[in-house]
Amino acid sequence: MTQNNNKHTLDIHLPDKGKSLQEAKKALIMIHGRGAAAEDMLALSNHLRVQDYAILAPQATNYTWYPNSFLVDTVQNEPWLSSAVDIIHQTVQKVIKAGIAQQDIYFFGFSQGACLTLEYMARNAGRYGGAVAIIGGLIGQKLNKDQYKGDFKGTPIFIGTSNPDFHVPIERVYATQNILTDMHAEVTLKEYAGMGHTINQEEIDLANQLIFK
Repeated sequence: MTQNNNKHTLDIHLPDKGKSLQEAKKALIMIHGRGAAAEDMLALSNHLRVQDYAILAPQATNYTWYPNSFLVDTVQNEPWLSSAVDIIHQTVQKVIKAGIAQQDIYFFGFSQGACLTLEYMARNAGRYGGAVAIIGGLIGQKLNKDQYKGDFKGTPIFIGTSNPDFHVPIERVYATQNILTDMHAEVTLKEYAGMGHTINQEEIDLANQLIFK
């Protein structure tokens, strides 16, 4: 993936597993964290009940979606943040154009990818199949509810997090849960004391039970 004026370009990795967009009735969009890669998320999909899904994993330029903490003023993360949100939007549109309905689109994001997943969904609320966000929250120094519009219409969202976490304070996770719930998402939050910045087996099990049924 090449860099162009500090913005991301669309580079979607399709694995040699699961279904093609033309064959599948559901799609999973997986968003990697800072310093990671699309291939890491595709490997993670082996542990999810998504064998019949089309699986798409966008790749961030230089392995990061935006350069600074998700807790700074969003201006400090531009133009990368807007570009990253647009990449997710382009990925969603690619799925819809292939004939898969929005309510059959699912998301899985970890860390910076979880923040980006939740931010994209809150800016584009509607009925999705569901989402998993492991250690993440909505983006910005202060959350502006006015930029989040739409109705999730009962979309299930599972958020797993460590408490404490050195990147994502629990207070931001709570604030994110409240906003998503107000927008009629069915949010399940699970905290793990001192887990560290990682994904545990119980979170995978809960993702399969709650989202990838």
